[in-house]
Amino acid sequence: MKVLTFSLALMLVGLVLPLSAAEPVALDLWPEGKVPGLAAGEKEEIVEEMDERIGSRVTKVTKPKITVYKPDPNIDTGAAIVICPGGGYNILAYDLEGVEVAKWLNEIGVTGVVLHYRVPRAKDGEAFVNPLKDAQRAIRVTRAHAKEWKIDPNKIGILGFSAGGNLAAVASNADEKTYEAVDEADRLNARPDFSVLIYPAYLNPKDKDTELTEEVAVDESTPPAFLIHTSDDRISSTGSIAYYLGLKRLGIPAELHIFPQGGHGYGLRPTDKRVTGWPELATGWLKTEILTEGK
Repeated sequence: MKVLTFSLALMLVGLVLPLSAAEPVALDLWPEGKVPGLAAGEKEEIVEEMDERIGSRVTKVTKPKITVYKPDPNIDTGAAIVICPGGGYNILAYDLEGVEVAKWLNEIGVTGVVLHYRVPRAKDGEAFVNPLKDAQRAIRVTRAHAKEWKIDPNKIGILGFSAGGNLAAVASNADEKTYEAVDEADRLNARPDFSVLIYPAYLNPKDKDTELTEEVAVDESTPPAFLIHTSDDRISSTGSIAYYLGLKRLGIPAELHIFPQGGHGYGLRPTDKRVTGWPELATGWLKTEILTEGK
């Protein structure tokens, strides 16, 4: 499947960006030379390698981008989801928790927007700081293109796995002003309309498994969430539980499933564990809570 760059797509069609189920389109998130937080003189690039288990394994991102996968127009719901692959904020499991997820979303009529956010984590400060800028920018850019991509600007969610789940939760609760605006898109809302958190990481402070870290502490403006975890995950399910409880206390729609077995890092790939059915559960939640007309 060929991925056209944004500039090439524009050259081929004038000024209209064509998106279809058969032709994903890649788009740089930031204007050249305006990536906030990038060290002066650092080369803007994406470095990846192939991994036997996860497929494309992105080891360095200093030029963030999104790749947009549109569903068949006959089943397009108008919803879109920014997808944040996991990898401990050090790498991106790009195929396992990115491309494969976008293709699944297309099957249920949702546009998948796979995010290349910055990795590896910075040496100083919180690991999510620059990735958060990229996630917020991805949501804004998607809203800015809503009309031409045939997306409802009020049905743009975020989905993440592991560290990407942490990033999705942070983006769902973060302040709007994490970087200086670079264009008109940055005037738009950076909060997602809903979130899907799959084995999210780093939601609890150390040794406080009933609390949430400051950056994911929910409030009245936190969007609805769907969460999946397993009891035997090396990243404790208590983070997902605390996030769900926070939403429940505020009356914000949320759904949480914790399965006994399944471990970590399974993505969408089928296993012999019951957690392998999570995509069907997520589909049901999306159709009932998010995609229904008038929601």
